[in-house]
Order: sequence, then C-alpha cells, then structure tokens
Amino acid sequence: MEILKFTLSGKTAFFKKPDINEYAYFTFGNIHKVALLGIFGAILGYDGYNQMTKEQTYPEFYQRLKGLKIAIVPSQTGYFMKKIHTFNNSVGYASREQGGNLIVRQQWLHDPKWEIYVLIDQEEAEKLKEAMIHHQCCYIPYLGSNDHYADIDYVEVIDNGIKAEKVTRLDSLCKKSDVNLNAESEEISFPTFKYEEFLPTGLDVSCNQYVMEPMIYTDFAMATTSDLVYCVDNKNISFF
Repeated sequence: MEILKFTLSGKTAFFKKPDINEYAYFTFGNIHKVALLGIFGAILGYDGYNQMTKEQTYPEFYQRLKGLKIAIVPSQTGYFMKKIHTFNNSVGYASREQGGNLIVRQQWLHDPKWEIYVLIDQEEAEKLKEAMIHHQCCYIPYLGSNDHYADIDYVEVIDNGIKAEKVTRLDSLCKKSDVNLNAESEEISFPTFKYEEFLPTGLDVSCNQYVMEPMIYTDFAMATTSDLVYCVDNKNISFF
C-alpha cells in the first residue's frame, strides 16, 4: 500500500474551538482531520465554506476529501506551548464601539509540528500525492487562519507500508474508542506521556458543525480494534 508522508509545521497555529468565550478565542491542542482536509483542499484548489451554495450539503473541499484516510503524529508528546495574543481589528464594522475598533484575544499554538500520513487508496488521494510530490499548490495553505502560514517539508511516498498484525503500542493520534489501554503486553512498558482531547473528525450533515470524538496520543501499552493500523518506518500508525 502506498502512503504519502510529509512534515507539517509553522511558527504558530490557531484551530478555533467552536465554543466562544467572551474574553478570548481558544484553540484545539493539535491539528484535526477537518483542518487537515482544508489544507488539502487549498493545495488542490477546491472551494471552501464561503463559496457554498444552498444546493450543497458540504463545502467542496470536504465533499471531495472526506473519504481520505489520514494519520497524525505530533512531535514530542503532543503538547505544544500556548499563548494568548491580543490585537486590534479596526476594519470599522468589527465593533459598535466608538472608532469601530475590536480588541481580539486568541490563544495560539507555538512551534507546532506534525508528521502527516495519507493512504493512497482512492482517486482524490492520488491527486493529492501528485500535487505534493511536484510541489504544486493552488492556494496558500494555513494552519487555521491566514495569520499562520503552513510549512510543508520532506514529502515522500512510502511503498512498503503493511498492515500491522500484533499491535501493543500506537505511535500516532488515534480514536480513544479504538484502543484498550489496559491490554496486557509482553513488552515492559514505562509510559511517559498521555495527551487526550475531543477533536473534530468530520462535519455534521445538517448544519456543518464539527463532529467531535475523543482522541488520544500516548506511549502506554495498548491493544486496538481498528483495522486501519499500518506499520510505517517501524511505527504503528492509526488511520481514521
């Protein structure tokens, strides 16, 4: 099975959580599948939310790419530094206050970095592979918004990915519902980190809101019920 692999990083990133606090806008702790599909849509030139018509169920990028099987491997332990940034939005219509100035506070990720894997098992994945290996891009890819440019490096196609048979540890983000952390392992395991968060894995068909699922990234010994775990570069990578 061919697998597209590349490194995705940036100085900062902001993946806005849908629940809004009156003081600040907060970010998810890692890139999620919908945001990643948005980056792929920008590379391939597909329309986004602003170009949707009443006849469309989903924005074009999601309609075309929602079937892709992706895997995300955060750098370090999955935790990135977060800071609140304050800036002015003075376009005039941003606020009803005198002067039309709105003070915006956003929580940004600093120096985020991930290894991204995509299974090449369908036509859209083939299109993405060709665009990536030839360094072609229709629109500039961002990490959440246009304040955060995305760096894409070390693009390669791995042709020796095989399904993992006996899994006692996963080296990527995965759905928590697919794993059992209490599984017995023949290996002696000394876990050092565990990241957990509800992250978007899709869009709701009725109103295009995020479908959220608990995700986990850890070095705990575990068993998995997923049939989309591949051994790549001596790592067990879970696709979803």
